[in-house]
Amino acid sequence: MGGESRPGPVSRHLDEPRAVRIALIGGAVTFLLAFLLIPLAAVFVNALRDGLGAFFSALAETNTLAAVRLTAIVALAVVPVNLLYGLAAAWSVSKFRFPARNVLITFIDLPFSVSPVVAGMIFVLLFGSHGLAGPWLADHDVKIIFALPGIVLATLFVTSPIIARELIPLMQSQGSDEEEAALTLGASGWRTFFHVSLPKVRWGLLYGTMLCAARAVGEFGAVNVVSGHIRGRTLTLPLHVEVLYNEYQFTSAFAVSTLLTLVAVATLAVQAYVARRADRGA
Repeated sequence: MGGESRPGPVSRHLDEPRAVRIALIGGAVTFLLAFLLIPLAAVFVNALRDGLGAFFSALAETNTLAAVRLTAIVALAVVPVNLLYGLAAAWSVSKFRFPARNVLITFIDLPFSVSPVVAGMIFVLLFGSHGLAGPWLADHDVKIIFALPGIVLATLFVTSPIIARELIPLMQSQGSDEEEAALTLGASGWRTFFHVSLPKVRWGLLYGTMLCAARAVGEFGAVNVVSGHIRGRTLTLPLHVEVLYNEYQFTSAFAVSTLLTLVAVATLAVQAYVARRADRGA
């Protein structure tokens, strides 16, 4: 009949047999329990198995505090640089058309394709004592590898695409109509950017910044290569956990791991909040 409407894809999906829906939902829940919730719970259980005293003693230990301080310094150095770079890269790719545009996109994604360990080796080959710039750095008493600058550079490399890749599809989907209207009405380029473009992507920018910060805090592979494992000086939190675990200080290792776990949980909570606000168009 002409007045009848056919069920759409969503309606047909909801008409799946009850057994199929139960199996799919049960499989998803089982996966989350086995690979996410149970391991997270195990971290806290093992961290607290010797009591709160041992837990807080591990967190207050001198080398742990040094690792926390170094991790915070690295994150604070990396995130603002990546924020500016991500905005510039996303703006260039989404708002302009030029011959090397696809090449630029490829280079933006390159750190995602390179193993973090290989990324660390690249900086060793460049700035290590036997690297390309090593002799010059040694002559001028500049230390990059096995020092803070090397850790920052390695972390910056592996986290550099995160904000850009979050903003590029968002800016492309939004188009440039509002910016063109603002420019037509006499607004300057900077005024258009701060009053039109930036507010449109604020939630995506916050989302990408949180992802970048979480990755900077938890980065292991690249930092492991360039840090030198100098206790109290070049051990970030993930490396400090590895050292404690290898020394069979299991309670301390899990206690410090709770800090990284809480960062991950906080990141997920902020992401959920940002996604909800973005969906509401706030």
